[in-house]
Amino acid sequence: MLERAMLFFLGGGGYLAVEVAWRGTTHWTMFLAGGVSLCLLQVLALRPMPLAAAAGLGAAGVSGVELAVGALCRQVLHLTVWDYSREWGNLAGLICPRYSLYWFVLCGWVVLVLRVARRATCRPVYCTRDPSSNT
Repeated sequence: MLERAMLFFLGGGGYLAVEVAWRGTTHWTMFLAGGVSLCLLQVLALRPMPLAAAAGLGAAGVSGVELAVGALCRQVLHLTVWDYSREWGNLAGLICPRYSLYWFVLCGWVVLVLRVARRATCRPVYCTRDPSSNT
């Protein structure tokens, strides 16, 4: 549980940092989107699948989170936090193929880092005797 909470806060902070670096502004709801997204990426990083597949599922997941958070911001908070309506192939101005491709690249990198970190911190336990012997 502590690991999941730490990932949530790290993802939220990282998402805000990416938003500020890319767009120059952000909104508190992006902290929630980032936290959920990094927790999703950790689940994908633990799965035995190729990196490209994990990155693709991650990009779809993050785009879905952005769609949900954006729709909630518009419907509940009556705010337009971002608007991709001028982008080709956009869906309600909340997500578009261009930014989903960016998420694919970023998710691939994050999943790779999470996998390397997992291998570096989780060491297998070795038996010094044959476990099949009954001695």
